[in-house]
Amino acid sequence: MSRTARWTADQLPDLSGRTVIITGGNSGLGFEAARALAPRGAELVLACRDLSKAKAAIAEIEAEAPGAAVEAMQLDLASLASIRAFAESFLETQRQLHVLCNNAGVMAIPYRKTADGFEMQLGTNHLGHFALTALLLPRLLDTPGSRVVNVSSNAHYFGKMRFDDLHWERGYSKWRAYGQSKLANLLFTYELQSRLDAAGSGVLAAACHPGYAATNLQGAGARMVGSSSQERFWELSNRLLSQSAAMGALPTLYAAAAPQLRGGDYIGPDGWFAQAGHPTLARSSPRARDPVAAAKLWDVSESLTDTRFDALRR
Repeated sequence: MSRTARWTADQLPDLSGRTVIITGGNSGLGFEAARALAPRGAELVLACRDLSKAKAAIAEIEAEAPGAAVEAMQLDLASLASIRAFAESFLETQRQLHVLCNNAGVMAIPYRKTADGFEMQLGTNHLGHFALTALLLPRLLDTPGSRVVNVSSNAHYFGKMRFDDLHWERGYSKWRAYGQSKLANLLFTYELQSRLDAAGSGVLAAACHPGYAATNLQGAGARMVGSSSQERFWELSNRLLSQSAAMGALPTLYAAAAPQLRGGDYIGPDGWFAQAGHPTLARSSPRARDPVAAAKLWDVSESLTDTRFDALRR
C-alpha cells in the first residue's frame, strides 16, 4: 500500500448484500464507520450495549441515507452471557457475515471488573471480542470474502502482557492496562490470521488504529470519577490536537472494505507520528509480533471465556 495513496471513504466499493457487524456502532469511530458504509449498500448491525442510543444513531444514519439497511442488536462486551445471547440470535437469523468489526472499547478507566470478573479494559477490549469472534466464526467461514477487523491503538507500544496478573489484582495502572488490552488486540489478530492460513481459509484478519481522533472515549474515565478538570483537559486536547472521528474511522473502513487489504495488515494514519491522516500500512511493536505470546494469549483467552475456535485447532 503506497503512502502517497490518499485513500478516502469515497473509494469504498459497492457493498450491496454484504452484512457488517460493528460493535459500539452508536458513537465515535463505530458510528462514523456505519455512516460511511450505509450509503454503499451494506446491511449493518450495530451491536451496542445501549439500544436507545443505537436507535438514535440509526435514525441519524437513515436521515442521511434513506433506505439504508441498519438494525440494532443488544450486546454488552463486559458480559459473556450477553455475548452468547447476541451470537445465538445473529446465527439464528443471518446466513452471512462479511465483516465483523470489533470496534467497541473503553480507555484508561478506573479499576472495574466485568460481569465475569475480568479487568474491564482487557475484558471489554480483548476478551469480549475474542469470544464474539469465536462464536461467530462458523458464519465467517461460510461467507466468501469475509473479514475480521480488530481496532487497536498506538497505546499497544507501551503495553505488556502480564500473564502472571492479567486482571491487575496488584498495582493497577489505567494506562498500562489499556496498553495491555490494545497489545492483546494485535496479538489476537496475527494469531488468528496465522491459524486461518494454516486451515486454508480465505477469511482475512486485519487490525487498524485511528491515531488521535476526537471521540467520547478520551473523557470517559474522567466522567467515571467525576473529575471536571480532567474532562476539560480532554475537551481542550480533542479540540486542539486531534483529527475528526470521521478521519479516525478511515483505517477501519479501509480494513473493512478495501479490496487491496491483505490478511494480517495493520492499518493506521499516514501523518505525523501516525496520529492523523489517511490510511496506510502501520507499524506494530516487536511485542505485538511475538508468536509465543500470541499463542499463549490465545490459549488463556479460550480458557477464560470458555469459547473455542474448533475449526482452527492446531
